[in-house]
Amino acid sequence: MSGQGQVRVSVCMATYNGQEYVTEQIESILAQLSPEDELVIVDDASKDSTLDVVRRIADPRIVLLPNARNKGYVASFERAITASRGEYIMLSDQDDVWLEGRVTSLVNALQTKDFAASNFTVFGGPANRYHKIQLKESDSNRWAANLVMTWIGIRPYYGCTMAFTSRAKNMILPFPTFLTETHDQWIAIVGNRNRSMVHLAAPTVARRLHDDNTTPKSRRPVAVILRARIMLLRAFFVALGRKADTR
Repeated sequence: MSGQGQVRVSVCMATYNGQEYVTEQIESILAQLSPEDELVIVDDASKDSTLDVVRRIADPRIVLLPNARNKGYVASFERAITASRGEYIMLSDQDDVWLEGRVTSLVNALQTKDFAASNFTVFGGPANRYHKIQLKESDSNRWAANLVMTWIGIRPYYGCTMAFTSRAKNMILPFPTFLTETHDQWIAIVGNRNRSMVHLAAPTVARRLHDDNTTPKSRRPVAVILRARIMLLRAFFVALGRKADTR
């Protein structure tokens, strides 16, 4: 497990029944980390052999934190972020593959802003119309528009593409207690509310499409969409109080 020295990059991953793909994802991450960096994995009480798979990798940069009971992916990501010690924090799903240069691209982007999000490619299945919506670098400074588009649900902020500074960590934690999904959109709301979000047009991760993806692959029922929009509206008002000191 990772030691107590200076950590530059922390990668935060939440796993749940991910034995089939997690090794490939971890290998793609570790290949881009330095010996002083860390990969914080919170396993959400997996019922398969995910824990054993991760332990067999036996890399000292991995910090494995199993949940005693299933708490959901939002709480698991919150625990991983809380435990992270790096200057730059990057989020990761358990079943994707990081593209070469991801760490460098995101660290460079975070030199002027506290939050960054990139585009992505997909594999394992055909991209649908939701996957084809792209972030534009020219929209980085359109804070108000980004907030509105995030609330509507058409600004493609995905946790697996996001990174932020340790200073930003203090803005997003703790997550609102009512947040049961879309932690990535919560982070995007805080970033745009503080006018500190930068978009990268280039993809930094390849998202694997399969039957068990957490992110919906098609339009959800209207009642579910309305509940999510109300939750995000509540999150916006919470974010009003998460203001950083001037950078």
